[in-house]
Amino acid sequence: MSGHRFNIGIAGLKPGRGWAMRAHVPALRALSETFEIVGVANTSRASAEEAAAVAGVPKAFADVAELVAAPEVDIVTITVKVPHHLAIAKAAIEAGKHVYCEWPLGNGLAEAQEMAELAAAKGVLGVVGTQAVLAPEIQYLKHLIADGFVGEVLSTTLVARGGAVQGGGAIPDEQIYGYLLDRTQGATLLTIPVGHTLAALREVFGEVAEVSSTLAVRRPRVRVIDTGATLPASAPDQVLVNGVFATGVPVSLHYRGGAARDDDGLFWEINGTEGDIRVSGSSGHTQMVKLSLSGARGDEKAFQRLEIPASYRSGWPEQVEPGNVARAYARMARDLREGTRTAPSFEDAVVIHRIIDAIERSAENGRRIRL
Repeated sequence: MSGHRFNIGIAGLKPGRGWAMRAHVPALRALSETFEIVGVANTSRASAEEAAAVAGVPKAFADVAELVAAPEVDIVTITVKVPHHLAIAKAAIEAGKHVYCEWPLGNGLAEAQEMAELAAAKGVLGVVGTQAVLAPEIQYLKHLIADGFVGEVLSTTLVARGGAVQGGGAIPDEQIYGYLLDRTQGATLLTIPVGHTLAALREVFGEVAEVSSTLAVRRPRVRVIDTGATLPASAPDQVLVNGVFATGVPVSLHYRGGAARDDDGLFWEINGTEGDIRVSGSSGHTQMVKLSLSGARGDEKAFQRLEIPASYRSGWPEQVEPGNVARAYARMARDLREGTRTAPSFEDAVVIHRIIDAIERSAENGRRIRL
């Protein structure tokens, strides 16, 4: 497939707003020599036509089935709500299409496993949008640790804010954010920001060996800002996990629902025998925010900013969201052309889903879970 330009059909491109419009469209436009967005499908043709017009996409499909069946589509990108991922992915895979699916891959571990098995059996490439692993800061952090900046890693600790709920225990509107409060929908504080960060932790430290956790719903009722109504919340707004990587490195993680009071929503520290590194950001959505690194070694008493080398950013969109998504698509193209497996895959997604499943089971039975 050397030199081949891949045609993308997007399922779930909202007119003028939403993640796909904000991240996927500019990411793919930045890779215009490699990808072309040829069409979009939404819940109605009218919605697809509006989105296509806003984004400058040539075709609006009547529905997802028509998009999946279209011979000109090489890759189906799935950016709809989590409960619909499985059905669309199954249809795309059965049609022989490659798939880029937003994270979470499935609504729970079983769905993710089914999707990975289907893609493998059909011989198509499944890529998942855990793009935090490709962020320049995460890749440079991985290099620094491997290069011995902190010496032997002793432990890592992360405290962060995230999720749908904003200050004062409210969400902006029910249509977009309401379903994030329902844990059965698969799009929660645990599955989205924690899931993305678990992927980044795995990229840096390797496989998780065991976990123990506490999940709590401390805001059982959430106010809707645009209507003043209140909604019930079953998704945990407090996620506490302690565990151990296969290397023996202990990890402690605490995610708190809601935005940070002072726009300082991520504190992540790696402690080693020779030094320490801190990662910070405006929120715990490591896949969406600009991160910064600081470090100290030996007898140094103050942390100094660690500048990311220009080579980690050069040639990519400057904005964080499309930049990280573009990196994932670029790896997908390389994998399709060269037969490699460098992009976050459905198999990688299953591993993260398995960790989340273990976190949930540990919280339910009060026991430490080995993976």
